[in-house]
Order: sequence, then structure tokens, then C-alpha cells
Amino acid sequence: MAELLTSSIPGMPEPRKGKVREVYDLGDELLIVATDRISAFDVVMANGVPDKGAILTQMSNFWFKMLLNIVPNHIIASDDDEIAKRIPGEHPELRGRSVIAKKAKPLAIECIARGYISGSLYKEYKTHGGSIHGLNLPEGLVDSQKLPEPLFTPSSKAETGHDENLSFAQACNIVGKEVAEKVRDWTLAIYTKAAEHAASKGIILADTKFEFGLTDEGLIWIDEALTPDSSRFWDARLYKPGGAQPSYDKQFVRDYLETLDWDKRPPGPRLPDDVVARTREKYLEAFRLLTGRELKA
Repeated sequence: MAELLTSSIPGMPEPRKGKVREVYDLGDELLIVATDRISAFDVVMANGVPDKGAILTQMSNFWFKMLLNIVPNHIIASDDDEIAKRIPGEHPELRGRSVIAKKAKPLAIECIARGYISGSLYKEYKTHGGSIHGLNLPEGLVDSQKLPEPLFTPSSKAETGHDENLSFAQACNIVGKEVAEKVRDWTLAIYTKAAEHAASKGIILADTKFEFGLTDEGLIWIDEALTPDSSRFWDARLYKPGGAQPSYDKQFVRDYLETLDWDKRPPGPRLPDDVVARTREKYLEAFRLLTGRELKA
């Protein structure tokens, strides 16, 4: 099964490359291609997960369309034939994994919604108590417990290393109070609607991360939407607070890497075939359950 680790469009400038996505400047628009690269501990692995880029793109498109009445987003075109008209040559490898998007200046914060306490927030809660980041969390919460109400927990964007959780006041200092209030309200509104949909499919949306950007017309939702790369999806049938939960994401990759004598610095190691296959199955299962669709090749 083939994987796309990098894209190439002769006649166009080199794309800007992130961990997963490659972004081509088309002048007034952007071509965003999601590759099959996979990262863990902020390091990209030597091999990828076949179809991962298509899953991320098509799942994001599903959510962007569903939630358009709540928040405007960056999508201009997601139809493969429409996209093909904008780029030179024939590129069948880009079908199903590309979008044409509006240009926007990304905000300098990540916007995170949490309905359950897990991950970095739970670690900080255990160490520092419920007053962290001005949240005033109740005492006695256990790992993966449902919170009394969804929280907006912004974070920094680290150039190197890991992002750090911020208070709302710190977010206001970075992007301004008006913008911070708007993205907080949008983040919680998107999360609430998406969590309701996920619950109807037997999935818990524990938390998720959003990016917003500024355009001449105002703020819009950019990057990706509610994928296994940016969200914790748990199987509601198996949910049991008090520890880590079985999830639809790259946990197989993280678990494997923890068994290695690797310092978690680039370059990333090559993943075994069984880890790749199980990770692909989890991503596909989440896609099918949440969208009710089969992946478009």
C-alpha cells in the first residue's frame, strides 16, 4: 500500500512544509496537501501511514461543512476536479487529500476545548491543583474524568519543543481581548456541536485543538478540523475514568516508541508494519463512524 510522504508540482515554487501538510502559494489562494507523514513527540517518523492525509482532509471537510453556520472557515474548493484546474500537470496522487484555501495570518495561540481532563492539563492539575491557569477546577478529579462544563484552554505556539498551556488573561495579552473572546466563544461552540454529533455515533470527543487566522474580512477557522491528529476521540463503550482511554489516534505509535532506546529527537525511527496498519485502522474507523462515509480514493 503506497504512502505519500512528500508532494511535488513541477512549475510551482517549493511548498512550505509542516509536520503533515505542504502549502503551495497560488497567489490569492493556497493549495494545502495533507501527506501521509505521522509525528509523535513533535518528531516526524521515517515512514508514514497510508491514506492518513486523505482521512485528515476528508474528515476536516466534513466538519468544516457541518459547522459552517457557526464559524466561517478557509475552504474555497475541496472538489478534486476544481483543484486540478488550478495547478499545472496531472497529479492523481493529490486527489482526496488537497484543498484550495483562503490566505490568513494564523493567530499566535492554539485554541483548545476540553470536555474531559486529560493529557497535559491533568498532569498540571495533579502537580499544582485546580487553580492552574485561572481555571478554578474542582478538587478530586481523576484522569479522563468529565469536566463540569467544557473549558477553553489556549496554549502557546512553540517554535521548538512543546506548546505551553496559557490562562485566558495571557491569551488576551498575546492576541488582544476582543479576538481572544471571539475565538474562545467559537472554540466552545464548535466543541459543543461536534461533541453532540460524536456522542450520537458512540464516540466521546474528549478535547480538540483549533487554529484561527485573520483575513481582510475578519477571523476564520483554518488548518484542520476535528481529526484524530488534533483531537482525542474515545470509544464511549469502553470509557472508564481513572486512567488513559483507548483512543482513535496515534497511540499505537507512541506506545511503540516508548519501547525503544530513542531520545525523542529527529530523525524519527521507522515504524513496523503492524504499528502502521493498526494506526491506519483506527484513523479509518474514526472517519467512518463520524462521517458515515467511506474514504474517497
